[in-house]
Amino acid sequence: MINATITIIMTANTTTMDISVAEADPFLMPLMLWLSPAFPVGAFAYSHGLEWAVEAGDIHDARSLGGWLVDLLTFGAPRADAILFAAAFRSAEAGDWPALLETNALAVALAPSAERRLETTAQGAAFVMAARAAWDCEPLERLATEEPIAYPAAVAAAAAGHGLPLEASLQAFVLGLIANAVSAVVRLGPIGQTDGQKILAALLPRLRALAREAVHSTLADLGGAAFRSDLASMRHETQYSRLFRS
Repeated sequence: MINATITIIMTANTTTMDISVAEADPFLMPLMLWLSPAFPVGAFAYSHGLEWAVEAGDIHDARSLGGWLVDLLTFGAPRADAILFAAAFRSAEAGDWPALLETNALAVALAPSAERRLETTAQGAAFVMAARAAWDCEPLERLATEEPIAYPAAVAAAAAGHGLPLEASLQAFVLGLIANAVSAVVRLGPIGQTDGQKILAALLPRLRALAREAVHSTLADLGGAAFRSDLASMRHETQYSRLFRS
């Protein structure tokens, strides 16, 4: 991983949003539900290889975790997932079902290890099942014919099917990925909950920037170089003692 660091700020700056609560509710409420820990996708069971990184000593405090997450957002799977999310969203919004299914297949194929593939497909299938029960729409119906289903394609299909804005959906999706990663490391012990919240607050500008980048991206922009993270997911497959499935 590149030696990136972030400053853990003690207080978060507040930004005045030029949107009223009434205007925000139509798209914020579904996103908060779908990407909350209560939505039954089993995200708590996956660490994205972070369990091995902790075992190996790569992540041992807030600073090292912050640097690892900066690398992921810049070069790793969260960036790729954001680009794939945007492509799937645009295909679903346009009713281009072959393109939606092709993007989903690409998202599955790009998983660099067996556990990463399990991580995205198990959550993708669980999301589609739960969302169709309460939030069904045509993009989800079309995607449900596929096996396996990648998590970013599943959430993107729901968001597009319910007319949610792409950038807001991307922000919520990427935040959910990173929040789950932080939660995994908190449970593993190197940091406490307070440091976890400081890291998330410090990363918010990067999350917003990634969402803006992905909105204007195409599949040609896919690429990554977070090799240590990919190796961590492979090493985790044979880790002797572990709490997580990835």
